[in-house]
Amino acid sequence: MNTAPSSPERQALLRFRRNRWAVAGLIFLLLATVLSVFVPWMLAIDPNQGSDSPFTAPDGRHWMGTDIHGRDLFSRVMIGTRISLMVGAVGAGVSLIIGVGWGLVAGWRGGRTDAWMMRSVDVLYALPTVVWVMLTLTLFETRCVGWLSERWPSSIPAFRLAAMMVSLGSVSWLTMARVVRAQVLSLRERPFILAAQSIGVPPVRLMLRHLLPNLVGVILVYLTLTVPAVVLYESFLSFLGLGIRPPQASLGSLIADGASQLNPVRVRWWLLVFPAGLMALLLAALNGVGEGLRSALEPREGDGD
Repeated sequence: MNTAPSSPERQALLRFRRNRWAVAGLIFLLLATVLSVFVPWMLAIDPNQGSDSPFTAPDGRHWMGTDIHGRDLFSRVMIGTRISLMVGAVGAGVSLIIGVGWGLVAGWRGGRTDAWMMRSVDVLYALPTVVWVMLTLTLFETRCVGWLSERWPSSIPAFRLAAMMVSLGSVSWLTMARVVRAQVLSLRERPFILAAQSIGVPPVRLMLRHLLPNLVGVILVYLTLTVPAVVLYESFLSFLGLGIRPPQASLGSLIADGASQLNPVRVRWWLLVFPAGLMALLLAALNGVGEGLRSALEPREGDGD
């Protein structure tokens, strides 16, 4: 019988598979992504096309009912899910590039460079995140939208969405930078790093070929935990009217539309329940996958197979 110990990667995969919450979250995320991409195309329904049937309750034709303009809510929820996930993924990607680069340089250089770089992180931590993003988006509106409207007016929604993704990513990298720096400070005293330095390996090559591969696990964990935070920020901004603009839709803007229709005379529950419920499930799934990766890649002492 083969008694050879399994590889660390296989052990991590087995730990992840034993986490039912993480596996269920991953399956739900994959399902939501596939549905948000293909269902609007398969239904051949324009999510921005109004009709003469506003506020229709869910039925066989409109599975999630219609909104105030008679638009099919199911197709708009699918489009909103796609946009929210895209914002989360791109924002986390921006956070990955900035945070890993900042933490690598700060941890490797040390001394005054490290002190200056990490004090900058502390200053940014002190700034309210939502206020900073709102300021950035407002600056984009006042400086760029007017210029774009004269030259490429059709590109304004895409540029607005890109500005939001970059703005959210630009404030989501701080924790990543701190975590990466702490790991680099620990790794740079290891024998294999000292050996590489002694034979004259250039610093950039040493960081990319020797340090970075040993940081993949912790980077992946914190990256998956960054995505739900970015999605939640986007939803909050869209709820306030500072994010996705009509006729585009994200889950945050759909929740805001549903909340505006709550009144004591008639409750059109479907306008709020479906987008808010899907948002809650998405955030729970993303956090479940992140925690599952954390427990799989960073096992506690005594967590054996």
